[in-house]
Amino acid sequence: MPFTRINSKMVEAQVLPGQRLFSQRGAMLAYRGNVTFTPNVQGGQGGIGSMIGRRLANEATPLMTVEGHGSVMFGHGGHHVHCVDLTGDTLYVEADRLLAFDGSLRQGTMFMGSQGGVMGVIRGQVTGQGLFTTTLQGHGAVAVMAHGGVIELPITPQRPVHVDPQAYVAHRGDVRNKLSTALGWRDMVGRGSGEAFQLELSGHGTVYVQASEEKL
Repeated sequence: MPFTRINSKMVEAQVLPGQRLFSQRGAMLAYRGNVTFTPNVQGGQGGIGSMIGRRLANEATPLMTVEGHGSVMFGHGGHHVHCVDLTGDTLYVEADRLLAFDGSLRQGTMFMGSQGGVMGVIRGQVTGQGLFTTTLQGHGAVAVMAHGGVIELPITPQRPVHVDPQAYVAHRGDVRNKLSTALGWRDMVGRGSGEAFQLELSGHGTVYVQASEEKL
């Protein structure tokens, strides 16, 4: 169920009988046809275990289930929207960045400490986004939100990518992450915010970075 881009801040999805999608509550802007919207209490395709995991992880962004026959336009808070098509792989994304996603995707939660050890845990404290991140796996489309648009940066074993933790949106592929501490250029020119942390992503995949460090 791919999303059609209307403009930089709105997407449209076709809803067909027997199919469904999930979206952040309050993200529906308009719809056409016979479409229903119901609060989701099962934690998406991950079931009740996934829901409990996200609540414990502070990743319980409220979702609604969208079903029926018609088309729905999504957007939220005037944020830029970026679409990601999954072909059997896994997207790791901050829960509050999710706008909408295909109901066929399996949703779960990953403990960030499992990637990068203790530094992975510290990442959650630094970013204020918790120690866990949401995972979406399978074949389908995902629409994520960001400030100022999103760029896709390739990650290769020879060229890891360093990202400001507040600018991180999501990543996919065989990627490991850890926090590195270093005196950055922002500190040198007096723009540092007090923490000298960078999120280092290594391996093989893609990282999605927003153009602003502001939180959603």
